[in-house]
Amino acid sequence: MNKRRMATVVAAGITVTALAGALTACGTTEGGTGDADGKVYYLNFKPEQAEDWVALAEQYTDETGVEVEVQTAAAGTYETTLKSEMAKSNAPTLFQVNGPVGLANWKDYAADLTETAIYEHLNDQSVALTGDDDAVLAIPYVQETYGLIYNKKIVNDYIALPGAAVSSIEEITNFDTLKAVVEGIQENKDELGIDGAFTSAGFDPSSDWRFKTHLANLPLYYQFQANGVTGQPETITDEYLDGYQRIFDLYIDNSTTERTLLSSKTGEDANAEFALGKAAFYQNGTWAYNDIKGQAVADEDLGMLPIYIGAEGEENQGLTTGSENYWVINNEASDADQQATQEFLEWVISSDEGRDSLANTMGFVTPFDTFADYLPSNPFIQADAEYTAAGKTAVTWNFTVMPSEEWKNGVGQALLQYAQETGDWSGVETAFVDGWASEYALTH
Repeated sequence: MNKRRMATVVAAGITVTALAGALTACGTTEGGTGDADGKVYYLNFKPEQAEDWVALAEQYTDETGVEVEVQTAAAGTYETTLKSEMAKSNAPTLFQVNGPVGLANWKDYAADLTETAIYEHLNDQSVALTGDDDAVLAIPYVQETYGLIYNKKIVNDYIALPGAAVSSIEEITNFDTLKAVVEGIQENKDELGIDGAFTSAGFDPSSDWRFKTHLANLPLYYQFQANGVTGQPETITDEYLDGYQRIFDLYIDNSTTERTLLSSKTGEDANAEFALGKAAFYQNGTWAYNDIKGQAVADEDLGMLPIYIGAEGEENQGLTTGSENYWVINNEASDADQQATQEFLEWVISSDEGRDSLANTMGFVTPFDTFADYLPSNPFIQADAEYTAAGKTAVTWNFTVMPSEEWKNGVGQALLQYAQETGDWSGVETAFVDGWASEYALTH
């Protein structure tokens, strides 16, 4: 039967469509039935992997003849895009949720994945998200890590200067030491040939998630640990927000960019500043490697430190590791499309093409037992492994229980006002604490 190959990317408001000529094929997927009457439409969350998913979809169609469409929402618009796409007659057969809170919004559309290959091959099946009846509704497909990416050469050049705060990078195990090193690098930035200790903390949608979500995870983590919180609490306190302020001040006061100019800076700006060797530190995660590699900073000079905020016991802290990327199959799709989607995902995690793409092209650490021979060479993943081997305790991803995107936006707006000196820190505290309570009430 004739099938066209189609893969679509929507990124930053631009649509790119890859079309190939008709091909005649009724192939079978690896371990599947090869029902070519079904098709796959994947709404992808991660813009940085948009082209990679298109290429993988094309490979699958070449092999099987099954149509796979991939769309990627622009940064910061996934939930809005998903709502719009799910209302269409040609809705996604495969979409993502960012954890238990995200699943709560979409559980009525989530097919039972208990009998699927992606559940069968999880190294730890307890990481899957389940519904009220214990049906498996969402499967994580990537474990990611973030922290303070750093340029070893720049930091070691600073250490070689007279009066350096430390004699080796290994001494940076808490906020006070990190602060001394960062301020020393900033003070000597001209001698070191850089523009600032930290990359710019931009506040457009391509960058602000690093601070209103990922950085905000740290005070939540320590608060939840101290108070034995599990799941999503109705309210939170201002506990550990002083640490949030300390680390944010360190970013914006020792940066390549004046704090009053941060509203105009993007994630691309921050990435370029680090990749071109113009800054020593860059808060981001394992996913940033593909954008950094092959430029001015050699792989052997790439490292990652935990994000320290001055909390008690942080010397034993590792990197921040978890997942907000869970696959969900749309139970409103036809049986044929659901079957085709299951088979596509099985191919992704079991074929050489799929595993090579996820591990080596996209740079993912995956939770599946099929990837034993596909461990990525990403130096940030290796840094995480070193912290784990040293017995450090990984910081969990608690931002998956943040009550809403509106809560994040409120915190982000307050952070920007604070950075631009048009607001004070009390505005951040109000957005953080009061905003949580009001958004929890609205969403429940």
